[in-house]
Amino acid sequence: MDKFAHIRMILGFILSLSIAHLLRGVTKFIVHPTKSRPYWIHLLWALYIFLALVYFWWWEYRLSQLHEWTFAAYSLVIFYIVLYYIICFLLFPEDLSEYEGYKDYFFARKQWFYGMLGATFLVDMADTFLKGEAYFDRLGPEYPIRVAAHFLLCMVAIRVKNERFHGGLVILFLLYNISWILRNYFVE
Repeated sequence: MDKFAHIRMILGFILSLSIAHLLRGVTKFIVHPTKSRPYWIHLLWALYIFLALVYFWWWEYRLSQLHEWTFAAYSLVIFYIVLYYIICFLLFPEDLSEYEGYKDYFFARKQWFYGMLGATFLVDMADTFLKGEAYFDRLGPEYPIRVAAHFLLCMVAIRVKNERFHGGLVILFLLYNISWILRNYFVE
């Protein structure tokens, strides 16, 4: 078995757990509709993370072109997907009894959520460098601006308590991510 096949299996396991955790969290609203009320911002972040996970699996295919795998590269990619798993768990904890619902929970734990989400953008930059200079250049000048803007917005979101800001932010992230995927991966 080559190294990438082995690494892809581990990535797939953690990614599968992440998606399963998100789906389990969302289906709880169907199975137990009166137990916890959904919160629209929280649900949109769950949708954003689901889309990011699907996108993650797609763009990690480019790692198959990496000629030399090192433990550092392996560790970076594993760390990257582990960040997503943590985000999924932060979105849907096992117990909400300390909180009045998902809205209360989201704002109580937004520092962790946005901190981890912000970290994914920084790790994404390192991951992109792993795929080579040609791949990085192909993404154009928008890519580093995208990474910096998303990271900075996550850092601002840690401090802001305004619900409209958080609602606007998740809508902006969703629309931009969809646009990015369509412009960069549906034109090949």
